[in-house]
Amino acid sequence: MPDPFDARDEEAALEYVLETARHYLAELSKSPVLPAHGHRFDGALPEDGDGALAALSELVAGADVATRSSGPRFFHFVTGGTTPAALAADWLTSLLDQNSFSAVSSPFGDQLEDVAIRWLLELFELPESWGGVLTTGATMANFVGLAAARRWWAERHGVNIDERGFAGLPAVPIFSSEYVHASARKALAMLGIGRESVRVVDVKALERALRELDGAPAIVIGNAGDVNTGDFDPLGRIADLAEEHDAWLHVDGAFGLFARLTPTASALAEGVERAHSVIADGHKWLNVPYDCGFAFVRDPAYLRPPFQLAAAYLPSDERPSPEASRRARALAVWATLRAYGRTGYRAMVERHLELAQRLSRRVDATPELERLAETKLNIVCFRFRPPGLGEEQLDELNLALGQDMLADGRVFVGTTRYQGKAAFRPAIVNWRTTERDVDLLLDVLLELGQKRRGTGFARSAS
Repeated sequence: MPDPFDARDEEAALEYVLETARHYLAELSKSPVLPAHGHRFDGALPEDGDGALAALSELVAGADVATRSSGPRFFHFVTGGTTPAALAADWLTSLLDQNSFSAVSSPFGDQLEDVAIRWLLELFELPESWGGVLTTGATMANFVGLAAARRWWAERHGVNIDERGFAGLPAVPIFSSEYVHASARKALAMLGIGRESVRVVDVKALERALRELDGAPAIVIGNAGDVNTGDFDPLGRIADLAEEHDAWLHVDGAFGLFARLTPTASALAEGVERAHSVIADGHKWLNVPYDCGFAFVRDPAYLRPPFQLAAAYLPSDERPSPEASRRARALAVWATLRAYGRTGYRAMVERHLELAQRLSRRVDATPELERLAETKLNIVCFRFRPPGLGEEQLDELNLALGQDMLADGRVFVGTTRYQGKAAFRPAIVNWRTTERDVDLLLDVLLELGQKRRGTGFARSAS
């Protein structure tokens, strides 16, 4: 096969993928989330290629084993789907292939990112004076927000940490609650502060710890949406303490920030607007394709210095981002916000909150199930709890049942540990998810639980 310049098989390849997409989307809502088997990729690098159509045919055959994570019954992790506008815009993003790191490399991508950030600030009711940047996801968004916090903290000690580093500086005081996410700890590790630097405290202990610093600066990580329960830290009170004791408040709102879209849940996120930095994921509740996140910083002056990229051949207007090569994620973000607006996203969030309450009510009405936490947002934390079993046996049963659920494939939900107990924590964030999908989750779990226990369990009423 000649090189791609001579082959010129783009049009046939795109038409083939388009037909594949039509079939995939038509079957998505009824397909198993985890197919039973599929093609395995192996072998040596071919000496002579067979062309785009042959390669794509093999790739499509192998995609049979791909999880239907864009579908309505993928409740594992907190994974959204892709709205029609976002999906089409993401295809356009690949077609145009912009490097959106500066206005010089992509005036189009740069302008759309400016608008997308402004629209997101409006969506979340954050001050329009804030700065922001699109990232790969919540981990890098946390990295951006905490890098800004690190610079602020070092300035309080009279040091430009982005130029000089940590030499001569004390350890950075970092405080958070038990809800602190692994991605925030990872970001702290990448920033040289360290995963173990986080002191896990409640609000009363936080107040004492900040007072004991006697005016020295600190960084506090507030959490808007615990991954096991959807619960929130008391962000308003934490904001009070940050203001009283010279602390930078960083809020990890990977999915919980979307609570601000609806009066039903907005009280949970009161105080976010008083933070110094806030982050969220786009490929969660915004329902844009992987990968996408956003970081917002109250004072944009702290956003650029950590990520300055300087060379004689480079423009000086680069985006304040960890990446020098940046996919134009703004196209999908702009398109989905333009397509559905504030009202459409509010309606989707409210529908998901009601679906979570429906699931919660079914759990409560089923004797063989036990809800472990209040359902405050879009996550329902519960376990299978037939009578007559001790805690150790219940853990073993729920962990085994979690494996059964994944292997079954009709519904995708895994296990976690909450207050030391093995449990399920399905998260509802996909725009396609319906009552039928959340009902199927419990129906399948009870069916597989019956097989595990070898006894008959009645299906609960809806």
